[in-house]
Amino acid sequence: MTTDTGPVRTSGTSAPGIMSGTFLWITIGASALVFLGAFESLAVTTVMPVVSADLGGERLYALAFAGPLATGVIGMVAAGNWSDRRGPRAPLYTAVAAFVAGLLIAGLAPGMEVLVVGRFVQGLGSGAMMVALYVVVARVYAQERHPAIFAAFAAAWVVPSLIGPTVAAVVTDLWSWHWVFLGVVVLSLAALLMVVPALRGLSRGGDASAPWAFGRLGWSVLAAVAVLALNLVGDVPGIGPVLAAGAVVVALVAVRSLVPRGTLSARRGLPSVILVRGLMAGAFFGTQVYMPYLLTDQYALTPTLAGLALTGGALAWSTASTVQGRMGARLSSVTALRIGTVLVLTGIAIVLATAAFRWDALVIAAAWIVAGGGMGLMSPRSSVLTLSMSTPKNQGFNSAAMTVADSFGSAMVLAVTGALFAALATTADPFTAVFALAALIAAVAVVLAPRVAGTRGSEGEQTP
Repeated sequence: MTTDTGPVRTSGTSAPGIMSGTFLWITIGASALVFLGAFESLAVTTVMPVVSADLGGERLYALAFAGPLATGVIGMVAAGNWSDRRGPRAPLYTAVAAFVAGLLIAGLAPGMEVLVVGRFVQGLGSGAMMVALYVVVARVYAQERHPAIFAAFAAAWVVPSLIGPTVAAVVTDLWSWHWVFLGVVVLSLAALLMVVPALRGLSRGGDASAPWAFGRLGWSVLAAVAVLALNLVGDVPGIGPVLAAGAVVVALVAVRSLVPRGTLSARRGLPSVILVRGLMAGAFFGTQVYMPYLLTDQYALTPTLAGLALTGGALAWSTASTVQGRMGARLSSVTALRIGTVLVLTGIAIVLATAAFRWDALVIAAAWIVAGGGMGLMSPRSSVLTLSMSTPKNQGFNSAAMTVADSFGSAMVLAVTGALFAALATTADPFTAVFALAALIAAVAVVLAPRVAGTRGSEGEQTP
């Protein structure tokens, strides 16, 4: 049974588990949607060289990756605003429809230009889908079950990193790259059908009298353009770093309206939760992108062996997510987040030292297990903190802010590290410089982590 404020249960009784009869199908369906979104992102990375060669689209190669990240920001903000007004049902259905439409466009594309359009639509739907699912969690599951369901979501993100590239390669070899897109269509619709029964019994919630936040949508478009620019201008000869710096400024100005008031100044409570999450996403993925490059370039490992270092981190992430989910309230979310940030910083610092002093490659693999475990602790619990500090009127906005922080943090750090790497490639050790920057960002997150503790209400206040 649900109300506008979430699930109701008798006082003194334990809430049903996320895999109980009451929640079994929505848990499987929601996790499957998260899994398919993550799988598609990783699978496309594997097959895009084949796609580009087949469609003659080398010049649009980078845009095929940057585009979904940019349009995803718009989808996140739109779904958050819509969910706050009308509840998460319609936004989720629309998001899955956009995701499927993008897959169909890309899978049937006769040329690279059409495929990029499909990727744009796919990113729009994927970004909106994640936000709507977070609001569904807030409305359907009791708060004490949030660590468990977010652990399932985290595992659904991590598992594709283990199987996605291999499955995509096999599908491409046996049939065609087209089926990497088209095959996910049927699975997405099946996953949505699992979620529908629970959504039918979900009260609408939200505040239908609240106006549409067209101003915030406009800022999201500007932010998307800045994110896109961050991924494209770093390699411009001579002025790439200048253009990247300008894009960072534009992105920071735009993002102020997309996150809770006080986020960029690390105000205590929810603003710091959002900021720490964005910083950690940037530091982690900014390091991870260059690790295989380091291992193949400096240690002469094959791509397969270099990828195993990332696999260890993915397994650690999944394991830590499962552990924190089972611990529930025995491990406070604030403590989990603080421990997680320290572990991520430790892992990145070891990678930095290995690059600087040429330690054995196995040290990098071990370091990434530590960092992955840290992300497995802090990522689900930052989601728990976000929802615990939200009300039904701003669950959509705050969930959108959380996913926007992930995208912005990763995109901006990757753009800056890309420009830094290019600038130092012929004159110094670019790997050490990149990892040092990531370690600095992670250290800032560790310092700010104690500020995530706050009270419900004031920290969830939206920016008009």
